[in-house]
Amino acid sequence: MDFFEQQDLAKRNTLRLVLLLVSAVISLIVITCVFLAFFFYYFAGNNPLLVEQRYSDSLLLNLWNSLSVQTILTIAIGITLVVILGGLFKYSQLRGGGRAVAAAMGGRLISGLTQDPDERKILNVVEEMAIASGTAVPPVYVMEEDAINAFAAGFHPQDAVIGITRGCIRQLTRDELQGVIAHEFSHIFHGDMRLNMRLIATLHGILLIGLVGEFLLRHGSRRRVRSSKDSGNGIVVLGLGLFIIGYTGIFFGNLIKAAVSRQREFLADASAVQFTRNPDGIAGALKKIGGAIRGSQLTRENAAEFSHMYFSQGIKSFTNLMATHPPLETRIRRIQPRWDGKFITAVTPLKPTASQTAGYTGFINTPNAQQTAMLAAVDAQIQQIAQPTQEHIAYARQQLTQIPQYIKEATADSFSARGLVLGLIMDRHHSMRDQQWQLLRRLWSEEHLNTLKPIADKVKDLSPALRLPLLELCLPTLKQLTQTQRDDFLQGLQILIQADNKISLLEWSLYRIVLHNTTEHSPQRQRDLQDLNKECQLLLSMLAYAGAPEQLQAQAAFTQAVTHLDMAPMPLLPKSSVQLAALDTALEQLNLVRPLQKPRLLKAMGECVLHDQRVSVDEAELFRAIADSLDCPVPPFIQTTGPM
Repeated sequence: MDFFEQQDLAKRNTLRLVLLLVSAVISLIVITCVFLAFFFYYFAGNNPLLVEQRYSDSLLLNLWNSLSVQTILTIAIGITLVVILGGLFKYSQLRGGGRAVAAAMGGRLISGLTQDPDERKILNVVEEMAIASGTAVPPVYVMEEDAINAFAAGFHPQDAVIGITRGCIRQLTRDELQGVIAHEFSHIFHGDMRLNMRLIATLHGILLIGLVGEFLLRHGSRRRVRSSKDSGNGIVVLGLGLFIIGYTGIFFGNLIKAAVSRQREFLADASAVQFTRNPDGIAGALKKIGGAIRGSQLTRENAAEFSHMYFSQGIKSFTNLMATHPPLETRIRRIQPRWDGKFITAVTPLKPTASQTAGYTGFINTPNAQQTAMLAAVDAQIQQIAQPTQEHIAYARQQLTQIPQYIKEATADSFSARGLVLGLIMDRHHSMRDQQWQLLRRLWSEEHLNTLKPIADKVKDLSPALRLPLLELCLPTLKQLTQTQRDDFLQGLQILIQADNKISLLEWSLYRIVLHNTTEHSPQRQRDLQDLNKECQLLLSMLAYAGAPEQLQAQAAFTQAVTHLDMAPMPLLPKSSVQLAALDTALEQLNLVRPLQKPRLLKAMGECVLHDQRVSVDEAELFRAIADSLDCPVPPFIQTTGPM
């Protein structure tokens, strides 16, 4: 399951969605015109001239003559406007990304400080999966439902959230929960979330016609009771027609949702097995859904609106054609071909054990792990983009174990999380740190700084290998900041970085990750890599110098890397010309490259980093920061070489 191919497929599915929408709108226009033609033809009986003409012409001609061209155009424009305006209205409601969906579903954000064993268990599983895959830890919302279900929502990975029912947490084992969460991470990685969000907004306009039709039918029925017989018949016929037209729209909407989502569920199941290397996990979750009294059916009134986003069928479907998910039996047999056909019926709430709530156990590490060699080559890392292995999950669990509990608790508070990130970027030398604190007085009060300082000092002696995991734990909290708080925080980071009049690669890497994951952006990936020669030249020059102590080594790394781009030969830029400020602009452009062209760029980047056959922690952070800016989540390097 290639990450870039799946992103490209999601993009093509968006075009497919547009074509299906256009087909649905045309169908509604045709059905509406036919209905109104019959309606006007029927009531022609009140006009003697029309009656005489009706008996002299054929039925089809009479129906055609019942509507003028102007009337048909008015109907077409009216229905199209309803669909477009209804979709835009819904899109505006969803601008908050995954949080808007979670709120609509009645989800409650789980605090990182929670002491609830259920909530602690699911947070641990999500954190492990995120760090193992090299992506920001998404906020987790719990829905107080007994059913077993979950969803991932958002326009892009930076605003993604995970929603999960209380029944799912309680009734599934840790391995089964890991399978469910891996399934949802697949939707995040492969572009399904954005497609699903667009689907919600797009279909709202079509479904709106159905709601209008239902309203007019009820209104018409009440009018019929109070009106004369003839007038009442006309209102009932009109109301019934609008009802049929409206629910034809709902039929098309459900058909589109089902057509778009079913195959993506098979992909997410397969990805979950690939991530966890444990088919019993996700298969066990599906079997428990089949055997549970409530199954995966949700009780929320608007559950149908988001039905295509769930882990399993969230609402009842009378036919497989309209189902947004494949049958449970089919999904299980694809994972376990020799399944005996029996669901797990004895489902009782499981009380989390100590190991489940702690979660960070079971990793066998080599002696002096923080000083050992990095075995995974960058080329292998590229192949594993959005495809973490069980080894990556175990490594993430081990890293989280090494982060002191008091620091992990601080990541859950928005004020403390900012202090921790400041501490990660601050210089380790006391004199320089004192100077940085002095500069921050331009932005914040003395009282504010006195509160931040002890928090920032907590991470001063933290192992460099734990910097990225800690930053990823802070990101869900940083995403909750208001616009003003976020701008002030980013300004504070910039003051720290510029304090010594130079920007280190470490400072730039950490700042870049924070900026990319807390800023809204919706890139339209239509650019060709061949058109971005200068941007590629700048990026590869920077990477070549970062990993080479001498000019000749940098030149060799750069020359070898360029061969992967299929571009005309280009010179290594002078070191003085490589500015990180310019690199920010270059990355914004490179992120617009078509998905299937990005592997060439990442391959060239990897060649620069690995040319000297060693990768330091700083180089690994730099590589992953750049990959993050390109929306390519790279799993962590399991071991490292070079200076720590």
